[in-house]
Amino acid sequence: MTDLIEHGQLFIGGAWVDPLGPDVIEVVSPHTEQVIGRVPHASRADVDRAVAAAREAFDHGPWARTPLAERIEVVTRIKDAFAVRHEEIARTISAQNGSPYAWSVLAQALGAMMVWDAAITVARDTAQEEHRQGALGPILVRREPVGVVAAVVPWNVPQFVAAAKLAPALLTGCSVLLKPSPETPLDAWLLADIAAEAGVPEGVLSILPADREVSEYLVGHPGVDKVSFTGSVAAGKRVMEVASRNLTRVTLELGGKSAAVILPDVDLDTAVAGIVPNAWMNNGQACVAQTRILAPRSHYDEIAERFAAAAGALVVGDPLDPATQIGPLVTRRQQQRSLDYIRLGQEEGAKVLAGGGRPAAPDRGWYVEPTLFGGVSNSMRIAREEIFGPVICLLPYEDEAEAVRIANDSEYGLSGSVWTADVAHGIDIARRVRTGTYSVNTFSLDMLGPFGGYKNSGLGREFGPEGFAEYLEHKMIHLPAGWEGD
Repeated sequence: MTDLIEHGQLFIGGAWVDPLGPDVIEVVSPHTEQVIGRVPHASRADVDRAVAAAREAFDHGPWARTPLAERIEVVTRIKDAFAVRHEEIARTISAQNGSPYAWSVLAQALGAMMVWDAAITVARDTAQEEHRQGALGPILVRREPVGVVAAVVPWNVPQFVAAAKLAPALLTGCSVLLKPSPETPLDAWLLADIAAEAGVPEGVLSILPADREVSEYLVGHPGVDKVSFTGSVAAGKRVMEVASRNLTRVTLELGGKSAAVILPDVDLDTAVAGIVPNAWMNNGQACVAQTRILAPRSHYDEIAERFAAAAGALVVGDPLDPATQIGPLVTRRQQQRSLDYIRLGQEEGAKVLAGGGRPAAPDRGWYVEPTLFGGVSNSMRIAREEIFGPVICLLPYEDEAEAVRIANDSEYGLSGSVWTADVAHGIDIARRVRTGTYSVNTFSLDMLGPFGGYKNSGLGREFGPEGFAEYLEHKMIHLPAGWEGD
């Protein structure tokens, strides 16, 4: 992408309109450090009119009262457009945030398409009404849309996360205010085009790129019924605090410091091949990344050597080059954060086994070498704090009980994995680790199952029936004894 992308209007209530404020967001390439795009910065006044449009659409418009089959038709058209335009979406996101293009195609674009598709499957399997026999007589349990949803998405996987929120919200009949990150707003304009072409009705969708101040105004707006947020723990706590003033429902998908446990009986080739791409995925900018690798002390030196070699072999370069495996970090701030943690890890006594600084090439851009620390104690800050960069810790353990203890010794509980020759034994380990998702001899994020975290990794769930239910109110209607109607 070499041409400057400029958008002068906002997508509010399904229409392109002039912004009510003068501010502009400049999008900077993390590879060239040059401006590659400009979009309007939504103001508080823009938020007000977007909320008003969403409220009108939900309270009086047709979408919430449209039969599910018709809503599915609209959402299916959105899903199909992601398949058709996946290369354009992937290139746009890679240019903004540095994701390697090959990973962007699979995770940023086609992964988002899979999220839309899975939500359609769940919607078809979710009954709007259900008759039950209550303790005092028959009851009817009815599922209704929660209302106006503020969906706040991060810069690392913007369309994947947007789909996780938009798909169930639209399918249940909600109206949505999507707030993209100011670092990566360009792909949101592609989504707006797709939604308009798919036939999303007037008022149902607005897209409001903005900074933290305007975001706080949005999540604290009295016209919003639910906030769905993905981001850091600190920001999530602030969202919860602001939303609580109106008792607004909140779901939070926050950070992680997930542990990949290698058991002594594992085939090491399998473990290395499975863990490496999921430790350094998206340049380390993934909440589910396996950033702590737990190795048995009896095999520690061999494992350290194998992972160091694998990290050193990762191809660093232009994110739009299909051969690239590690691209630049999204901003100079994120680059410096990783470099600061590398320095801190050395000060704490950990040893750099691979990487450890800026690569020799490219000579510009916000790059950090894929870095592996050995000799790490779980008390070190590099093992406890989410770095959100390509910095991985290798920790030794004596026995299985200690491995489980280390895995659980974290303020986070989002993901994790175990690698073993005995799958049944791996499942037993999975049951003992307190995280919201876990994998045995693989790494996956299945869109038909619940995704979310324990502890500081969040509240509520996305994906599957559990995530779908987050966008529904459950109403109980008491019926007279003996009634046997439909």
